[in-house]
Parts: sequence; structure tokens; C-alpha cells
Amino acid sequence: MRIDLHCHSTASDGTDTPAELVRNAAAAGLDVVALTDHDTTRGYAEAIAALPEGLTLVTGAELSCRVDGVSMHLLAYLFDPEEPALLAERELVRDDRVPRARGMIAKLNALDVPVTWEQVERIAAGGSVGRPHVATALVELGVVPTVSDAFTEDWLADGGRAYVEKHETDPFEAIRLVKSAGGVCVFAHPAAAKRGRTVPESRIAEMAEAGLDGIEVDHMDHDADARDRLRGLAKELDLLVTGSSDYHGSRKTVSLGAYTTDPEVYGEITRRATGAFPVPGTGGA
Repeated sequence: MRIDLHCHSTASDGTDTPAELVRNAAAAGLDVVALTDHDTTRGYAEAIAALPEGLTLVTGAELSCRVDGVSMHLLAYLFDPEEPALLAERELVRDDRVPRARGMIAKLNALDVPVTWEQVERIAAGGSVGRPHVATALVELGVVPTVSDAFTEDWLADGGRAYVEKHETDPFEAIRLVKSAGGVCVFAHPAAAKRGRTVPESRIAEMAEAGLDGIEVDHMDHDADARDRLRGLAKELDLLVTGSSDYHGSRKTVSLGAYTTDPEVYGEITRRATGAFPVPGTGGA
């Protein structure tokens, strides 16, 4: 089985619609794909309606968190999307994205970059607006050559000249909420140092004690040394090890299925989840 547990659609900051995502996942030879848009479940219905035969969909979300001043992302799988407390927290995070984006635009304007809200809104195309949409605007304007080049201290990285904080959930609270909604929690790309400061291993150990299920080890932002270190940490803390592409369509160079999760780990994730179940494809629309 080929299993990719971290992918984005136009419901957040990917460039594939949810329907295109599942069709492209099937074409890439995947057996299982997870839809994990940022702080939203809005793409579920479209993805399920288009799900090709032979492909299984894992519903999820990538939750924006912050601990000790460090931003981090928590992949939540197979939770009940209508559970009130988790739904309210996702909406709180999502609603703060618009004023945050406007704040980044204002800072960029002060740096003589002529980005506009209308441009960013067009790029987001109704999705949950985020930094990648602002970064894409910078690419369109010729300020930076690629989206990745916008995530530096010169521009949009944490603490960068145009960075603006948004509401982010305490990860211990996020773990509690996801667990209460029947879901499974995996720390996304924990050693992605090029994105900014990372969470220390001592904090990850505390999260494991609080109910964290796993860490994403095989990821494009982790080099070989980081992966070896994370595998050792996962073994020490009895955490599941996942691998995922973090696919964003054309917004990133990584392909669907570039990194995958072991079938036994996937089986354990589905065994632990009680809020929702994987959806098998029946041919799609």
C-alpha cells in the first residue's frame, strides 16, 4: 500500500480542488490519501463525492498551534468534524487569518511592495487564506522567485519583516480537543528548521505524555540526520512514525506520494480513531 497522510487542497492553500486532489492521488498510484487542509474541513464533501474506486480518503486537518512562542502544526486525523469544542477552536483560528493577512499586506506596503488584499483574495480563491497566498502574490510581483523564497526573515518567516502573528492553539489544548473528538494527533514536520524555530524535544516528550500519537518523520523539510534523530525520539517516546508529501499542488515542488506512511502505522491510526472512519472510493463523480 502507498499511503500519503498530509495533503492540501484549495480549501486552504493548495492549488488542486478537493476533487482534483483525490483524482491526482489515484493517478499517482496512491491507495490512501489524507486531506489535511489548514484549520478547516470544508473540502471533505467534494473530495468524498469525487473519490475514485480503489482510493481511500482519510479526513483530517492541519491545526495551527503555538508553544513557548514557537509556531507548530498538528495533524489531526479522523476526528468528528462537528464536535462543538474543536469546531469552535478551528473557527477561531480560521477567522483570525483575514486580519492577519491584511496586517502582512500593510507591512509589505510599508516596505514598498505593492501587494493588495484583492490580489491575495484572488489567489486564495475562497480558501482559508494564509501566508502561502501572500507568498504567491510576492512571486507574481517578481519580489521573490518562488513561494519558498518568501519564507525568510526578509519577508514572511516567523519574526520576518512582514510577519504578523495570528491566533494559534496551545498544542496541549489541541491534543485534548482532538482526542475528545475521537481523533488521532501527529506533530507535523517537527524538525523543519528552515521554517523558523522548532519545538524542543523536551516539549515533544510532554506532548507524548498528554496524548500525542505520533510525529511526521519522512518529510521534504527533514534531512537524513533529522529523520534519524526523530526516529530515535519516536522510539524513545513510543510514538508512531509517519511519512507524507505535504502536497500543495503547484505551490510546492513535492509530488503526491513522495513520502509515505507504513501500512502498519496507518492501521494503528485507524484503530485508535473513533470520531470518523476512512472513506473507501466507489468511483467518484
